[in-house]
Amino acid sequence: MAVSGERVHPLMNKLTGLIAIIIGFLVAAEGYRSGSSWLIILGIVVLAVGLGLLLAKIARRNQGGQL
Repeated sequence: MAVSGERVHPLMNKLTGLIAIIIGFLVAAEGYRSGSSWLIILGIVVLAVGLGLLLAKIARRNQGGQL
């Protein structure tokens, strides 16, 4: 049986991205509810990181043989 080494499980990037999107949305919503602009900005940043992780995963998956 081959050892995968330092490779991350394929589901972890997707799961991390989805969790970051959910947490970012919740933090931004709490910032909006409480009127705190720094919480809104923090929520948007976390949401953008989650979207970036998902988009990177999709782009990496679609790179093979697209000509």
